[in-house]
Amino acid sequence: MKTLHRITLIALFAFGFTLSQPGFAREIKIQVAVTGDVHARLFPYDFLNDRPAATSMANVHYLMEAVRTRQGNNLILLDNGDLLQGTPAAYYANFVQESDKNLFARVMNLMKYDAATIGNHDIEAGPQVYNRLVEEFDFPWLAANVLDSETGEPYFKPYTIITRQRVRIAVLGLTTTGVPNWLPPHLWEGMVFQDMAEAASYWVPYILENEQPDALIGLFHSGMGPLYPDPSEFPLENASGHVARTVPGFDLIFTAHDHRQRVHTVINQEGGEVLLLGAGHFAENLAVAELSFTRLGRRDFVLEDVRGEMVPTAKVVPSHTFINTFEKDVQEIIAFSNETIGQITRPMHSIEALFGSAPFTDLVHEIQLRLTAADISFTAPLAFDETIPAGPLRMRDLFRLYEYENYLYTMELSGQEITDYLEYSYGLWFNEMSHEGDHLLNLHRDQRGRVPSDRRGRHAFRNPAFNFDSAAGIRYQVDVSRPVGSRVSILEMQDGEVFDPAATYRVAINSYRGSGGGGHLTEGAGIAREALSERIVATTENDLRSEMIGYFREMGEVVPESMDNWEVVPREWKEKGKNKDLPYLRP
Repeated sequence: MKTLHRITLIALFAFGFTLSQPGFAREIKIQVAVTGDVHARLFPYDFLNDRPAATSMANVHYLMEAVRTRQGNNLILLDNGDLLQGTPAAYYANFVQESDKNLFARVMNLMKYDAATIGNHDIEAGPQVYNRLVEEFDFPWLAANVLDSETGEPYFKPYTIITRQRVRIAVLGLTTTGVPNWLPPHLWEGMVFQDMAEAASYWVPYILENEQPDALIGLFHSGMGPLYPDPSEFPLENASGHVARTVPGFDLIFTAHDHRQRVHTVINQEGGEVLLLGAGHFAENLAVAELSFTRLGRRDFVLEDVRGEMVPTAKVVPSHTFINTFEKDVQEIIAFSNETIGQITRPMHSIEALFGSAPFTDLVHEIQLRLTAADISFTAPLAFDETIPAGPLRMRDLFRLYEYENYLYTMELSGQEITDYLEYSYGLWFNEMSHEGDHLLNLHRDQRGRVPSDRRGRHAFRNPAFNFDSAAGIRYQVDVSRPVGSRVSILEMQDGEVFDPAATYRVAINSYRGSGGGGHLTEGAGIAREALSERIVATTENDLRSEMIGYFREMGEVVPESMDNWEVVPREWKEKGKNKDLPYLRP
């Protein structure tokens, strides 16, 4: 009977554990190490800030090679998605560098990964990138619930079998179903995203019957999510817990996508225990499991024990082999990141955009309006607490100003839909203040309604700040003394013309939001998701960051200014609430 334990594997994993010897040992232990949400932290260098970094895949490589040198090791190395996006290294590798083999393929192949599951940000890189990597990876890229729209068969490989000392481990890959809600269709053309539980309900019995593995691992680019979801919530963005509970057969599931470290046990509907592990993000930790088998015969094995823990990588030295192998690539990325593309005359601080009209977001508004000739622009402070200093604007600064590879849409919305969109956004963003001493921001609260003192930085928010959309092209006020849904007052167009709720306006909006991401257009403005594409009248040819690079090169010198087109009222309440909440935003 399999039992689950949580143990401290850190020292054991890093410095040597009891390894099964080849041959016919009665007990065989297999170690499974998983990275997830690495977001292009390939090298021990912070390209955004032009300085060394504490964690990276180089640290992971050193640890993996140390384990592999030990006689009789049974290591399996997996990745759980969102590898290809997040730093200048990713952008350079996928869209700039000319190489016989993509940098990510060269890195992952050197590290000897056994399998990986594709994540939503990997698909965001586009078909030219992910289809190329499918061919260049020395291991399978998995996603059983991503189907070919023509054949109905999996677009990527659904599962793989990995063998160690004759023990056969099945790894089933599933990924979040939210891609059609977040990304432009041309990035996932030809794909259908099946509900994760539905896909697992087919593939688990298939694997158990046809492959008869000794253990089944789920490699899910999806967070925990609700164990008992409301039927209206399907398909789930984060479905790992639900799948673990409702689809018996898994011995171990690795989670990702929500960037959470996790060691958690779920009881499935047959009463079995399933261990769920999440590695967090940025190669800061490995999620490590140890599976212990008893050999009953030459080819018969029984899984007796599953143990799991987080292994931090910050104190592990980067691999010299890794660094030497990719030294030329690193120097190329540093040169790319430090390229000057323009000048700004004053610094910009992203945190200012949490409290009102601010240069950090208003510069993005200005660029979006210029690119589209739209009437109104929507954008959010995508960076939480970043400062772009005055002076030369370098390529790396663009990744602070705009983190994601979104495209820019021009959509047609009515004035009332614009109002409802903003009501939804500010409902996520601001608390309903009952008095001047109340909190301004919509922060996490405990069961008694109090803001916990141990939450700092971006974790203080109840909702992610990338959903805090403001608008340009109109003048308006947000009254935080009023309830959600009745706090936005649009006074006029920014040029002084009348704003008409019944009129149709052209709106500049990024592709994530325009595809329904965040719910602003669907839940807020009340537009059916299937009708969103009908509202799109234009799309930029390149991603928005690339368009911004062209803007700065053309302009040369830019003076970042606040448009001062919206404010929070009552003003005194806002200032006191801001002062009250700022300490929660700084770790």
